[in-house]
Amino acid sequence: MKLNQTTLDKLEDILGESEFVVRYERGNFQSGWCLLEAKRIVVLNKFLNIEARINTLLELIPQLDIQFDKLTQSSQKLFEEVQKLALTEATA
Repeated sequence: MKLNQTTLDKLEDILGESEFVVRYERGNFQSGWCLLEAKRIVVLNKFLNIEARINTLLELIPQLDIQFDKLTQSSQKLFEEVQKLALTEATA
């Protein structure tokens, strides 16, 4: 997976299509992100570079309640890739 703005946009689309709001804010985040599950808001540290933002979303997306049926076909494909990547890392 390429670590560029297009990939970041596609990962954000997965969250948006599942009714999560992605915001970039200043804050003292230990892990670079904060999740407000009740409001379905993901807050990422705005000082993270693109690579760190992508890696953070790759780590976070498998943990969320993503509504697969609401995703577009391209987002479904990327979501499955993210799930496989998370599964591979978990078994390694």
